[in-house]
Amino acid sequence: MATTRIATTNWAGPLMGGSGTVSLDSSGIGTYDVTWPSRAEDPAGRTSPEELIAAAHSSCFSMALSHGLAGADTPPESVETQAKVTFQPGEGITGIVLSVKARVPGISDKAFQDAAQMAKQNCPVSKALAGVQITLEAELLS
Repeated sequence: MATTRIATTNWAGPLMGGSGTVSLDSSGIGTYDVTWPSRAEDPAGRTSPEELIAAAHSSCFSMALSHGLAGADTPPESVETQAKVTFQPGEGITGIVLSVKARVPGISDKAFQDAAQMAKQNCPVSKALAGVQITLEAELLS
């Protein structure tokens, strides 16, 4: 069954001097301020499209990795993924670095690295962002 998630942005004014809010409508968990400076300079308590992409990518990758590991009979105890999305004004999103640290009993480092690469390739958000270079740093914790 397909699902659809909804977010709405209300913007007022020009790009450089304007401001807006983005609401996470499907979950109803919040409305967040967004401005050009929060995107291209200091966030100052506001969010940006790139931060929202980082949140989507880190959670999707963690889920994909957990699923792949469990499918190989090595379910993880924990998976922590950080996504760093780089935005260059005038160019756009220039790269994403996924950094994952996981505790997975009974798995070799090679098998973990392979599982992390598969998750990177098959996570739906990674697929949606295929036009951007995605780098993976994976660490198996003991």
